[in-house]
Amino acid sequence: MTHSPSNAANSGTFTIGGDLSVNRLGFGAMRITGPGIWGPPADHDEAIRTLKRLPELGVNFIDTADSYGPDVSEWLIREALHPRPKGFVIATKSGLTRSGPDIWKPVGRPEYLLQQVHKSLRNLGVEQIDLWQLHRIDPRVPADEQFDAVRSFIDQKLIRHAGLSEVSVENIKAASKFFDVATVQNRYNLVDRTSEAVLDYCTARNIGFIPWFPLAAGDLARPGSILDTMAGKYGAQPSQIALAWILKRSPVMLPIPGTSKVAHLEQNVAAADITLSDEDFAALDAEGRKAFRAAS
Repeated sequence: MTHSPSNAANSGTFTIGGDLSVNRLGFGAMRITGPGIWGPPADHDEAIRTLKRLPELGVNFIDTADSYGPDVSEWLIREALHPRPKGFVIATKSGLTRSGPDIWKPVGRPEYLLQQVHKSLRNLGVEQIDLWQLHRIDPRVPADEQFDAVRSFIDQKLIRHAGLSEVSVENIKAASKFFDVATVQNRYNLVDRTSEAVLDYCTARNIGFIPWFPLAAGDLARPGSILDTMAGKYGAQPSQIALAWILKRSPVMLPIPGTSKVAHLEQNVAAADITLSDEDFAALDAEGRKAFRAAS
């Protein structure tokens, strides 16, 4: 690895919805809030510095949600990055309500979702949301009603593109009857392969796949493990190897590791400098699948 400043552009690009080109290594803005994803961050100034550092490091895709804080994450993004740098894409989500730290409850009533879209527009200080994602499909509201509401947000030009979060292939197919699904955000990492079929479906159809919790590696990150060994080989941290693996897994992959600290952000972005060999990728893949099967 070189010691020149790393840049997210080294991760390659992906075009969301056919017209929003972003560097594939993005930033997740959940961790810039307080404990339990509730309230303001412990260090407001460091959170702002972290956000301001993003464009300097070539990160031009940021993912947040109205439920992070709630509202706090969107407010901080506006404070740090308004007016947005040219070509900077902000994605947000609605559909989970908060009544306290670590409490998340889906609400997918169309009138609620519409209210939240308008609130996110105000929070972010934008006239249109680049990418708006349904945070969860509410099981108590007919899915078609939720998808129809999303279609109406696009028609009203409140949002440019729409995505889904924590969905199955069947959910994507059902939603696609109402709108073009631009992205899917599911939990995915080296040792959690629950969404493997969803990722393959997205890859085949050029739908952006945003893996949340991308750095989890469990026992594979312990000293002497394959990740640890690979990290030594590439002169990197195990977390950077895990991120490099994610990026190589599919060209539609848009990982969004999050942090509230500049140093950690810079470490994550440096993963874009690492290109795993096909052999090392395959070895990591096999160990990850084995760990997933063992945990299932």
